[in-house]
Amino acid sequence: MAGHMSMLPYRCYLLALLAIAGAVFMTPATAFVSRKGNQFLRDDGSVFLFNGFNAYWMMIEAASSPSPEASRVSTAFQEAAAAGLSVCRTMAYNDGGEGALQQSPGVYNENVFKALDFVVSEAKNQGFHLIMPLVNNWKDLGGRAQYVQWARAAGANVSTDDDFYTNPTIKQYYKNHVQKVLTRVNTYTNVAYKDDPTIMAWQLMNEPTCEADISGRTLTAWIQEMAAYTKSVDNNHLLGTGMYGFYGSSTPDKVQRYNPNAYQLGTDFITAHQVNEIDFSTVHIYPDEWLPKQSEENRTEFMRQYLWSHSNDSMTVLQKPMVVEEFGKSKTIPDYSEQSRNNYYSALYDTIYRIASVSYSLGGGLFWQLFPEGMEKYDDGFGIVLPQNPSVAAIIKKHSDDMRALAGRA
Repeated sequence: MAGHMSMLPYRCYLLALLAIAGAVFMTPATAFVSRKGNQFLRDDGSVFLFNGFNAYWMMIEAASSPSPEASRVSTAFQEAAAAGLSVCRTMAYNDGGEGALQQSPGVYNENVFKALDFVVSEAKNQGFHLIMPLVNNWKDLGGRAQYVQWARAAGANVSTDDDFYTNPTIKQYYKNHVQKVLTRVNTYTNVAYKDDPTIMAWQLMNEPTCEADISGRTLTAWIQEMAAYTKSVDNNHLLGTGMYGFYGSSTPDKVQRYNPNAYQLGTDFITAHQVNEIDFSTVHIYPDEWLPKQSEENRTEFMRQYLWSHSNDSMTVLQKPMVVEEFGKSKTIPDYSEQSRNNYYSALYDTIYRIASVSYSLGGGLFWQLFPEGMEKYDDGFGIVLPQNPSVAAIIKKHSDDMRALAGRA
């Protein structure tokens, strides 16, 4: 059982890993990541491959601390850099409720916005790129349910959360939020978000689903409309969907073969990512939750097949790069052990590396999720505190090195 490390060993660990990681990850991100065909590119035209992490909590932590500078955000970036990580996915939303960014439609808490400013500024200072979703599918931090509640309170004729995708009032709320965030001028850097190369990509939503229309057509139509609008505000940045990657009605054979238990949650991996304004495809993969009665070996094999199928489609059908945007192993599952977690991370990283080696079209993966010490209240079971988990930290660092070396051979 991992206990809290004393301050001296912790600092020694951090300094040692920073030395190993090299100064390249401490260089400010000063150029936009772009894409050409099915590859991500740096500003010099070289292939951009990465290893990354999720940290949804950064804005919340920065806003709830005595000051953003006193929060654990800086420590998280430092520990991530020490492990060779270079891309962070964190949320640009918190709708309604206590500590919200958007308190009501179009009404924002300036102190929370300044906390988000700090996250972007600190990422820049420590050499990270950010992927930032703009709303949640789930009720955590408000989500589309909050938008529907706001519209209902304003007299709109809405009945379910899936009306988020079709109701004109709600769609305008969402567009207003996009406009507000993308045109925000950072109070730390004086650079508008839409002009800041620290941000690698925006995402329309975290894990969108639409059970009212399992064909995927309603969600794809919404993606088309909102992607076009988002690009009209900001054409500098890449844009993603934030989807799980479940197949839909355009590929019924793959629904049966690759969707776990033939799930259909109103998404269509192919048609959604064929939208012109969408620059890359995404997958989130949680075989422990999707296939709980399967053996560890079968769940790992499912992961491999899921990633290979989606990467092949992204490379050949969509002709766009792909990101394995969320993966992890929860300490709450019955057969969890540190060794099983390490084995799963190793197997998934090996699969990412093998796929990326084919055409450099799989840009990288982001584990769910990273915490510095003292963040236990945010942990949903997937959290990794790198100084407390040296075995998985070493696996993460090795993959960072492998992806950097692979990019150098492109």
